[in-house]
Amino acid sequence: MARTDYNGLKQYLGLILLCVLLYIPGLTTLPPVDRDEARFAQATRQMLESRDFIRIRFQEKPRHKKPIGIHWLQAITVAATGSPNQIWPYRIPSVLGALVAVMLTFVFGKNLFDRQTGLFGAIITASSLLLVVEAHQATTDAALLATVVAAQGSLGTLYVRKRHGETVGLGIPITFWAAQGIGILLKGPILPLVSLLTILTLLVVDKRASYLRGLRVKLGIPLVALIVCPWAIAVTMATGGTFFGDALRSDLLPKLITGHESHGFPPGYYLLVVALTFWPGSLFLWPALRQAIKQRSQIGERFCLAWIIPLWLTFELIPTKLPHYILPLFPPLSLVTARLILKTSTASWDLSRWSLARVGFVLWLLVSVALAGAIVALPIYLNGRFEMVTLWPAGAAVLLLTLPTWKVFHGRLVEAAIGAILLETLILAPTLHVIMPGANGLWLSRSVARAVEQYRGSARDPAPIIAAAGYHEPSLVFLCGTGTKLVGVGEAALHLRQNPKGLALIREKLDVAFHKALTGPSGSVELLEKIQGVNYTKGKRMTLNLYGNVP
Repeated sequence: MARTDYNGLKQYLGLILLCVLLYIPGLTTLPPVDRDEARFAQATRQMLESRDFIRIRFQEKPRHKKPIGIHWLQAITVAATGSPNQIWPYRIPSVLGALVAVMLTFVFGKNLFDRQTGLFGAIITASSLLLVVEAHQATTDAALLATVVAAQGSLGTLYVRKRHGETVGLGIPITFWAAQGIGILLKGPILPLVSLLTILTLLVVDKRASYLRGLRVKLGIPLVALIVCPWAIAVTMATGGTFFGDALRSDLLPKLITGHESHGFPPGYYLLVVALTFWPGSLFLWPALRQAIKQRSQIGERFCLAWIIPLWLTFELIPTKLPHYILPLFPPLSLVTARLILKTSTASWDLSRWSLARVGFVLWLLVSVALAGAIVALPIYLNGRFEMVTLWPAGAAVLLLTLPTWKVFHGRLVEAAIGAILLETLILAPTLHVIMPGANGLWLSRSVARAVEQYRGSARDPAPIIAAAGYHEPSLVFLCGTGTKLVGVGEAALHLRQNPKGLALIREKLDVAFHKALTGPSGSVELLEKIQGVNYTKGKRMTLNLYGNVP
């Protein structure tokens, strides 16, 4: 027994180490990313500034889109670190959420399959490229994933035990319902949708509902209400009842009806992008799904497929599509992938048996090649020079392209998976911590903030207030302060006239209009800095001119 406990401790510590290697590099060096991360972080900072922890605002505009949960978590970590003007404390809830999701995947996988499958499933979940990216973002998705795995893991454990005729205590239903309440506070109806689709699918295929009594609905619904209602009532009173109506009309319904904010794609979108988002585990994904479908009579595979299939179809049918929407599918995808890997046979990874598996393999190869090329090309494109440091991750990417492929075609799937994940850490650590932060042309807002700092005067003086025209990214507000004005050229000119120490940031194509707006008793202005780079949210190169009043 002691030996088993010791081995279990080593496995948990190994998972923690893997998460540290994947999630910590770049956490403090990557600037705030537009647009969602910067909006979330700025809204949290304004809560701390105003001491209003009920309403969500970006500058003076209400953000009636997502619930309060992630802002409360970020406020706790920022207050604990005492660094409200740096982005990394706002990312800590995402790191912890990803870590908890990985650990719970291990626990859930053990209950649903066995210890080895749970461990490999957790490793694949931890290393998926999308979760690594979300762990570096001060947004809701990594924290939401922790609640998804907690709820679905509880549901899966209940399902297995009831199928085996075992008794279920209060711990499982309490965990399920508490996770539902926290998930609602993080991202509204997403987690209830995941669980509801899973339950309905199991009801259809099993034609029995007796296990659902173990959920203790009469206990669970009041528990969810106890978690959600205090804030729901408070925000309804604070906003005059407009929060939920606005969230429904301006955020949820547009996503269900049409491609919201230019994010509309046809069905099949996630079939393509999963080669990138689930990478490097996507090497094994399609043969794994085929195997799971063939073994759908087994309890573990049955539950995972009931989780995967209806939710995936739902996401494909919703017009608005973003890569991170399918993150709640990654734990069950990882577990069925782990089942394939642990079979360790050439037959279980036979591409000749399924054309979709061949397409998936080609896409995996293309993703690996594209990552290797992008790592080297990024500094050349943005900074105009080759960086020697890029040879390290690019070389690792080439090895990842060849070594796991060779091993997998020789039936050594476990070695292929372990090699791919170890090489992934060698690729991502320098890329996220050094290469991407060092690509100055990618971070226009950071370059502006550094330029503004030169005109601050003494360290005790407040930073000059900027009026920006033609460049309205949220990261500019986070880096330059809540008082930053996102305006037109006329308002930018007026700002300079009214604030002798103020600054104006003008996109170069608007320069003529800006100078026309300065005519009259405005004094003279001088060009302080020219800042060039790529506005990656629009995919355009851009030149920004920073103006100040002549003393």
